Amino acid sequence: MLFIEILRLAFAALNANKLRSSLTILGISVGVFSVIGVMTVIAGLRGQVEENLTVLGSASFQINKYPAINFSDPRERFRNRRDITYAMADRFKQLEGDSVKVCLTIRRGGLRVINGDRKTNPNTVLFGIDENFTSARNFDVADGRNLTAEDVALGRPICVLGDEVAKVIFPKENPLGRLVRIDGQNYTVVGAFAPKGTSFGQSQDNFVATPITRWLAIYGRAGRSVSINVQAASQAALGASQDRAVGVMRLVRELAPEDGNDFEIFTNDSLIESFNKIADVISIGAFVISAIALLAAGVGVMNIMLVSVTERTKEIGVRKSIGAKQHNILMQFLIEAVTLSLIGGLAGVIVGVLGGSAVALFMKGALVMPWGWVATGMLVCGGIGVGFGFYPAWKAARLDPIEALRYE
Repeated sequence: MLFIEILRLAFAALNANKLRSSLTILGISVGVFSVIGVMTVIAGLRGQVEENLTVLGSASFQINKYPAINFSDPRERFRNRRDITYAMADRFKQLEGDSVKVCLTIRRGGLRVINGDRKTNPNTVLFGIDENFTSARNFDVADGRNLTAEDVALGRPICVLGDEVAKVIFPKENPLGRLVRIDGQNYTVVGAFAPKGTSFGQSQDNFVATPITRWLAIYGRAGRSVSINVQAASQAALGASQDRAVGVMRLVRELAPEDGNDFEIFTNDSLIESFNKIADVISIGAFVISAIALLAAGVGVMNIMLVSVTERTKEIGVRKSIGAKQHNILMQFLIEAVTLSLIGGLAGVIVGVLGGSAVALFMKGALVMPWGWVATGMLVCGGIGVGFGFYPAWKAARLDPIEALRYE
């Protein structure tokens, strides 16, 4: 009953100074919000990363001029590398032989596909591909056929439509055998891919694929770098296939033994690992910002409690004169400080989870509650209340009742 009475007195004191209490709560909630919001977004995205980053087929890896994800090095370092020309990529494919499947890809974005009076938005991608594109990128052909090695060798003006493009320009018609116009060039449709959906909010079906030789004949070979996707025979053979591919690529690029690799090689796992590294850096940054904000909020808690002790000196003297013990006074002011901190922490958690979930949903992530961080945040807020509220509470408990009663 004594604890309940102390708790009631603490809440009454906080309620008597609503503005001051609200500002202190706001300071704490901002600190908690910054870390909980970021952790909610990251937790929501981590669950989708493996699915969304499977841009390569199973047991596959890719060789490129540029790294897939890069924040640590200036892009100029990679821009100065030699392009992976079609001649290099084709020779690589020949040297690899039949032990692995090699897919050569190049792209051009910002295009419009036209069929009569129907046309797509000017954001369609035109891929130059070879016959191994479907297995390399996990696509299925829903209608018609895939491109063949003969199509690539002859550079035929044909194409396979992505599902989104097919639905826009042939909404109620069979596209097979029809002509489409892209960037001033005509292509005969020989197939349509099955839908694949979105990845991080971006459509994977808004593209058209044509033989890579046809693509290069239209846009030229100068200043073009080809992406090479290699599919190993099995997951177990992936490591050995990567090692061999590095050696073959160095041979194709005519690198000396002392030269470093002037190309990048990455797998699904390396993409996921890169994302996790970025997420960890963001988490640390959010934690540091939150720690600074919470430290400032803790100083605010101490300040408001010291002001409260000064304002209520006479009240403390009256309570002591009628029998209140030092630990009762100490408990009352500590409860006030902890209550301020926990209310601020709870507000920060609620806003952080709601805001983080909204961002995660916008980025096509899952709704995830970061329970570990929520518990940590509330424990930290409780610790702030105790740590920064102890001195004012101790000061109140140590007041001399006679001097306190004489205080004006």
